[in-house]
Amino acid sequence: MKFREILTMALISVGANKLRSALTMLGITIGVFSVISVMTAIGAMQSSIESGLTLFGSNIFQFAKYPVTVQGGGRGARKYENRRDISYREAQRYAELMQGYASEICLKVFDDGKQAVYNGIKTTPSLTVVGTNKSFLAANAYTLAYGRNLNDEDVALSRRVVVIGKSIEERLFPHESPIGRTIKLSGHTLTVIGVLAGRGTAFGQSQDDICALPITRFFEDFGSAGRTINIATQSASQLDYNRTMDRAIGAMRIARGLKAEQKNDFEVYTNDSLKGAFISIAGVVRIGAFVISTIALLAAGIGIMNIMLVSVTERTKEIGVRKSIGARNRDILRQFLTEAVFISEAGGILGILLGVLGGNLLALWLKVDLIFPFGWALAGLVVCSAIGIGFGLYPAYRAASLDPIEALRFE
Repeated sequence: MKFREILTMALISVGANKLRSALTMLGITIGVFSVISVMTAIGAMQSSIESGLTLFGSNIFQFAKYPVTVQGGGRGARKYENRRDISYREAQRYAELMQGYASEICLKVFDDGKQAVYNGIKTTPSLTVVGTNKSFLAANAYTLAYGRNLNDEDVALSRRVVVIGKSIEERLFPHESPIGRTIKLSGHTLTVIGVLAGRGTAFGQSQDDICALPITRFFEDFGSAGRTINIATQSASQLDYNRTMDRAIGAMRIARGLKAEQKNDFEVYTNDSLKGAFISIAGVVRIGAFVISTIALLAAGIGIMNIMLVSVTERTKEIGVRKSIGARNRDILRQFLTEAVFISEAGGILGILLGVLGGNLLALWLKVDLIFPFGWALAGLVVCSAIGIGFGLYPAYRAASLDPIEALRFE
């Protein structure tokens, strides 16, 4: 028999029991969907993180109370909660020790969920407020669209000035320049001195809903209790990066008052360590997805074997008739194997399409480029073929081994 004939007969047989075939394919679909959706989502997240990290300044490393993968207040943060906060006094001392050894030293402390008001017009209550100094723009790769940046006098005198993000300008000042205008930020009066150029989103969040004010004014208006400062340091060049970091760690230990035998009570991280943290987490997620999909695919394979054995039993007389008019054992074997592979591949293709769709929904939310995991999709098709052949071989062999005379007598 020609392969086209075998394929046609296999499709007719599968179509004769649509519901049963669909339920069998569903197991394969779930298994493939679980792994493809996770891999697509991880790929989208990695793309978002890598593009987001490019928004930080070059040659940057940062000091913080918590590790990059731990946030304050969470279960994993308990072991770090007993650490002293990095205070403003310690940050100032660090900056003094690093004078002449770093091109930029940015002190920053954040607060979220704030709202700005101007002439009765309000922004969304989701603004990020950062108390910082003049190095914030360089350390975070922001560009000043117009106006001026924060300066040392603003910090020293705790001036009521603010640099606002592009989206805040568009919302509050659609028809006028905001420079010199007074806004209310969560009830505190501030004068706009500059506007940042638009930067879009990173990690799924807008980078333009931000207000930067002197760190001293931040502490006066929003309080200093329970706050820890992050310190970003920029080396003069890539060649000086490691040397600057070594000196910075020593300066930070001095600022924190640590003795020689004491361990660091702060964290140091770089863009590379941020990527590394994501890769390690993604690896665990990939393993989990692989285990889940393996279990689902094995269960689906058993379902295929079961449904094919039932099909052999139901079509015993048909097999006897075909053999009596000249069908060879290998023709019967190929037909039933084709049916098993078709069911498996159909479920796999549906799982791939749904998985890519689900994973890319996350990419749309993160506002990064859509991706298609060609490697994993190809691997999924190969695995589905292997499952169809592996679990369909015994039913196909059993069908091919039927005695034609006994098959014809079957009722």
